[in-house]
Amino acid sequence: MTDTAAEGMISPQARDALARWLTHLRALDGAAENTVTAYGRDVRGYLAFLARHRGGAEGTASLTTLPLADLRAWMAHERGRGLSARSLARALSAVKGFTAWLADRDGQDATPLLSARSPKFTRKLPRPLTEEGARAMLETVGDQHREDWLAARDTAVVTLLYGCGLRISEALGLTGAAHPLPDVLRITGKGGKTRLVPVLPAARDAVARYARLCPFDLSRTEPLFRGARGGPLNPRLIALVMEKARMQLGLPATATPHALRHSFATHLLSAGGDLRAIQELLGHASLSTTQAYTAVDASRLMEVYEKAHPRA
Repeated sequence: MTDTAAEGMISPQARDALARWLTHLRALDGAAENTVTAYGRDVRGYLAFLARHRGGAEGTASLTTLPLADLRAWMAHERGRGLSARSLARALSAVKGFTAWLADRDGQDATPLLSARSPKFTRKLPRPLTEEGARAMLETVGDQHREDWLAARDTAVVTLLYGCGLRISEALGLTGAAHPLPDVLRITGKGGKTRLVPVLPAARDAVARYARLCPFDLSRTEPLFRGARGGPLNPRLIALVMEKARMQLGLPATATPHALRHSFATHLLSAGGDLRAIQELLGHASLSTTQAYTAVDASRLMEVYEKAHPRA
């Protein structure tokens, strides 16, 4: 049976339950749309596998009382088709979330399924730029355009990413109401979480220069950063100009827009910044996410030690 045929065997009851759960994630948990889409895809794949594996559609009641062996069979199937341990861990998280929601709604006990262990994987460490590399990127990225206002726009965006630790979606989500930039920006990040971010004078000046040169009316309700024709700026364009700049500067392929956010955190930590404060500035829900930067800082320290210490 093909995957498409198996997905067609998912019961209407299970499809309806999945749609309700995804609505719950959006409305009550404030999950990002990309997360909701990924979780929906993961759970549909799981339900399709069960339809094929068990020879028929499953009602919602049976989904919370499945033998643990069936869940493990799905995990083995996913690994067998090449899914990485990291991706499988995310998919299992989605399946567990859906199962827990079903169990709570229907008064079932899904403890055996929810106790399944996630595959182990090594978390990738952030790849920040050096301080010199970040400075060079800010100075060079504007050289990729002939028009002054486009050059000023790109410089303003990357200055916000590095100077304030913003995600690219957060920077491009700013509206004209944010100009002129205040001393402290209120940013709404993943999951609807709001945080306050201090604005450096360099970032304020870069945005002010862009706004002064921009040929479009930056009304309070419209996007602050515009494309060449006046529409919302596509984040891919920032990635492209950074790609050109990094090739000119000889920086690694990891010098991406998101790497500037990593650089913001790593450089603050290197300068003695408090981990909890950095967590708040980045908008991380969990301190463990921010703690990845301590490993980056430690690895850099060891590199310097091994190169410079006479006894290393």
